[in-house]
This record gives sequence, C-alpha cells and structure tokens, in this order.
Amino acid sequence: MTLSKAYWAQRWITGWALAWRVASRFIAGETVEQAIRAVQVLNQQGLLATLDQLGENTQTAQDAEVAAQGILNLLDEIERTGVQANVSVKLSQLGLVVDPPLAEKHIRRIVEKARQTNNFIRVDMEDSSLTDSTLDIVSALHEEGLTNVGTVIQSYLYRSVEDTRRLIEQGVKIRLVKGAYQEPPHLAYPRKRDVDAAFDRLSDLLIEASLGLEYSRATASGRFPPLAAIATHDEKRIEYAIQTAKRYGLPVERLEFQMLYGIRRDLQVELAKQGYPVRIYVPFGTHWYPYFMRRLAERPANLWFFVSNLFQR
Repeated sequence: MTLSKAYWAQRWITGWALAWRVASRFIAGETVEQAIRAVQVLNQQGLLATLDQLGENTQTAQDAEVAAQGILNLLDEIERTGVQANVSVKLSQLGLVVDPPLAEKHIRRIVEKARQTNNFIRVDMEDSSLTDSTLDIVSALHEEGLTNVGTVIQSYLYRSVEDTRRLIEQGVKIRLVKGAYQEPPHLAYPRKRDVDAAFDRLSDLLIEASLGLEYSRATASGRFPPLAAIATHDEKRIEYAIQTAKRYGLPVERLEFQMLYGIRRDLQVELAKQGYPVRIYVPFGTHWYPYFMRRLAERPANLWFFVSNLFQR
C-alpha cells in the first residue's frame, strides 16, 4: 500500500499544521470561496483554470451524492462569479468503484448542468483499473450529444495511442499527461525516456487532429479547451509541442498548455505572454491528502520542499 492510500499516514500528516502549510503551495484552499479567489488571481495574470474539488475512491452512495452536489454547486459559483474556469472530476469520487451506474448517473447530471451554464467537464483519469470504465462513460455521454465533456490520456500506458485515436475520431477533447499512479511494467513504460517519447508521439496526434477543427467562440471564452491540451511542466515536452505546432501551422491559440497550481508559475506566465492558452489545475477541498502525496512522489524536489519546510521553525 502506498502512502497516498495509507489511512494511518493520512491521519498523521493531515493533523499536522506544518503539513498544511506546505500543502497549500499546491492546493488553493479547503473551500469553494478560497478556490474562486485563487482563480480570480490567475485570471488577472492571463491564466485560465480548471477547478478540482478533491476527493476519490468514495465508498458509500451518500458520500458520492455529497460529492456530486458539491460539484454542481461549484458550477453555479463559477457562473455567478464569471471566472474563466471549467471543472475536473474523478469518477471514483462519484462512486465508480462501488457502484458504476451510480457514478454514471452523477456525471451525467454534472455534464448536463455544465451545458446549462456554458461550461465544460474534464473527467480525470485515475489508475489503470478504471481506464476502461472511464473511457466508456465519456464515450457514452458523447454519443448522447453531451459533447461538453472530455477526458485525460496518460502517456505512460502502452494502450494510449489506440485510445487517443479512438477519442479523436469521436471528437472528445483530451488532456495529455504523463501519468502519476504506480503501474506495473506490463501496462506502463517503466523508464522515463520511454514515457517522454510516448508523450511526444501523442502530442503529434493531438496537434495534427487539431488542424481541421473549427476554433469556436466557446473555446476562446476560456471555459472550453481546444482539442490539443498538453499538460506538463517538462520544458522539453513543451518545446517539442511548440515546434510541432509551428511545423503543422497550428495557431498558438489552438494549443493549450496545462500545469498544476503552485508549480512553475514563471513558465505559466511566460507561455501566456507568448499567446498560448495556459490553464492551471486548481485543486481545493478538505480531501487533499492523496493528491498532495502524488505531487510529492512525482519529483524529488517536491519531496525535499516538503521535508525542509517541516523542519523550519
């Protein structure tokens, strides 16, 4: 069991005030109001956002209902305040692990609500045990005409090229990431260089597919992302995508870069100044522990930042 799923570690760390001081670098707060204020600051800097009400692996129908209602309320608050933000959702938060039909019912309610408020829902990808069910639900929603929903592709999975091609054919908008879950080597590339190479191949597919798509006013409004959404802080991957887009003749406004709240703020602002849409993944809420632990695990620098701050007086 990893620390992100260890209950004893969660109780110990979340009860430590110093831990929240460090976690708040990556998490915009515990309330909707705090998250909206964080997005307003980002918008003032020329940055877009996707808000994530933290929570995953819900174990009861009641908790799934509470999570769904929270996301519906979040959509109302985005509409009320007029911030340039859409919403990311994890299906396990809506009950996917314990009752898949329940999760599908909740995500349909959420996507319908988003359509009514002229917004977009990104269904986050979780570990590989949920990949098929996540893609199936997103595809089903698209077939029903709910096209204001997209999903995420992880470049470290061997299957991702095939999945990406299928999603492109359906017109599903994709956020491309490397992947942050521990996966066995028979499912995912174990070496970073192979993950990076796969990421670049998938960037090629998304950028090429973006050429024939109409760039709508909805996309330009800041809530609806273009098809090619490249989510990374790796400057080599970013530069590869930029050069590929130039080679294809893709306008800068049709290549969106996405990054995490609190990481590489300098790079975020620099890309926005160059004219690229830059969307920041803004997590918030009381269930911040699993997300925080994944951020620490991704890079040794994050872990050192955490440990060094814990021992500062």
